[in-house]
Amino acid sequence: MTFNEGIKLDPNRVKTSRAGTGAAIGGVGGIIALLIYMFTGMDLSGMMGGGSTSEQPGMSLDHCATEEDAANRYDECRMVATAQSLDDLWSEALPQQTNVRYQEPRFTIFEGAVNTACGQATSAVGPFYCPADQGVYLDIGFFQQLETQLGAENAPLAQMYIVAHEWGHHIQNQLGFMSQVDTRQTGADSGAVRLELQADCLAGMWVRHASSTTDSQGTEFLVPPTEEELRDALTAAGAVGDDRIQERTQGRAIPETFSHGTSEQRMRWFAQGYEGGDVPSCNTFDVPGGQL
Repeated sequence: MTFNEGIKLDPNRVKTSRAGTGAAIGGVGGIIALLIYMFTGMDLSGMMGGGSTSEQPGMSLDHCATEEDAANRYDECRMVATAQSLDDLWSEALPQQTNVRYQEPRFTIFEGAVNTACGQATSAVGPFYCPADQGVYLDIGFFQQLETQLGAENAPLAQMYIVAHEWGHHIQNQLGFMSQVDTRQTGADSGAVRLELQADCLAGMWVRHASSTTDSQGTEFLVPPTEEELRDALTAAGAVGDDRIQERTQGRAIPETFSHGTSEQRMRWFAQGYEGGDVPSCNTFDVPGGQL
């Protein structure tokens, strides 16, 4: 999708950081602890060995507010604009549809490694949401990885889908879904899979309404997506399906270990959110397992 010219971007909406020279992340154990917290809510940081990440200020985002058409020219500025568009949608849709007041999540673009309330993470973890600090974390380098290693198009709407999916986890956190789901249980019909598919659906819901979201001056952020752009987003959703990742990394898919859903499911639930356009249409928890 293309951002309209003249939109007002707020660089302060997004924090940037980068790992200091010589910083240690705490090894694989630290990453495992982070992932366990992300998927189960169990904080194992006290059980892990030492290791810390020295953070320094990241890239400046001042150019996002001063340069013409910055949201279409720079990935980092596209992230700022996407965050503002997501805020505008959810600040209205969440209370209207669920009677829950929207709280803006933190959004951090990091380079190399980052400290979070869920633990320490490197770029290898990929984009993630930490419920403990209500923060979305992203290394922009992941977008290149999405194309070279996962086979998706590194297109603007594909990038925005990734962010909107993580925002979806924040909405789930506000609605209480995260605390209700035992994500230690994996499998094609598991709560973990339902949680991820719901986040895909909420991302599709944002895409449906994104062109009607506005900045502080009332200017619409985005031009409506083309069919090709929607295909790019669907391709990105499919690229991170459990079956496709497992087939790529280990030669076969093992449904008993699924935690995010198949490529077909992820694309279908994204489309469900786009077509349904509201939170109730994204209730994956009421769908029988065979129809998920």
